Amino acid sequence: MVFIRVAFTVIVLVTLIASSPNAAPHFLNWSAPVNLGPTINSAFAEAGPAISKDRLSLYFHSERPGGEGSTDFWVSQRSSEDAPWEAPVHLGDAINTPFTEAVAALSRDEHWLFFTSDRPDSFGGNDIWASYRQHTHDPFDWQPAVNLGAGVNSAFLESAPSYFANDDGGVPQLFFHSARPGGLGGTDIYVSELFPNGTWGPASLVVELSGSSNEQHPSIRFDGLEVFFFSPRPGSLGGPDVWAATRRTVSGLWSTPANLGSIVNSALAEVQPYIASDRRTLFFQSDRPGGFGSQDIWMTTRSKR
Repeated sequence: MVFIRVAFTVIVLVTLIASSPNAAPHFLNWSAPVNLGPTINSAFAEAGPAISKDRLSLYFHSERPGGEGSTDFWVSQRSSEDAPWEAPVHLGDAINTPFTEAVAALSRDEHWLFFTSDRPDSFGGNDIWASYRQHTHDPFDWQPAVNLGAGVNSAFLESAPSYFANDDGGVPQLFFHSARPGGLGGTDIYVSELFPNGTWGPASLVVELSGSSNEQHPSIRFDGLEVFFFSPRPGSLGGPDVWAATRRTVSGLWSTPANLGSIVNSALAEVQPYIASDRRTLFFQSDRPGGFGSQDIWMTTRSKR
């Protein structure tokens, strides 16, 4: 009788964990990457992809003609996930300037667009900025961007922000990479927390994700339990590769980063990963063969086990 009661309890607990929306999913391997095609990619560099939650708007930066600076933001839309991408449209001068705008990331609620720029009023060569919009389905509603301040930015390079809403009772966090002193390599991964007054607190080094090589462009999954970044650290297949790490809870330590392997990575550069809200689609840029220019945007997917 005791054994039956214990066994029943275990079954109930397993069922509850498996059915919980916050239970960590298990995934199969990544698929062979697919180039997003000549509508998105061009003979010029396309990079820093960021996808909306409904996967109908794709933001990226490009050196293509028609911009205002060395790299500007563009957005391509589609009517459904099965529809083709439409011709990219310049995001406009509320976001773009004659200076560099690059590597965008959307907040989970899609009211905020975080990005990197070397525009005036920065603390250093590249700072992290953010723009707000009221209407989340309007990709041209972005307001003039604001600098995120001295908690995030420094006199050194800060780039590639990734916003984590931390909905399970924690405070919002911003992950990014920086070349500031105090790290373990040339560029390392840091995190800053949002104070109640709306300012960002002092950034802390994420030791588990950093190393003696350049670790860059963290992209954190919306539940905070998985992060992707790129690095030429030992174990890479050629140039910089995409790596991933996981953790059991949002307050826990990250696992040892793992290379995504030879299906996703190649002997060339795979950089600037962005994990979609479905947790199964990963965008990145690469100069691998099969592209249309110097840098193209590619996509790989995985299925739940």
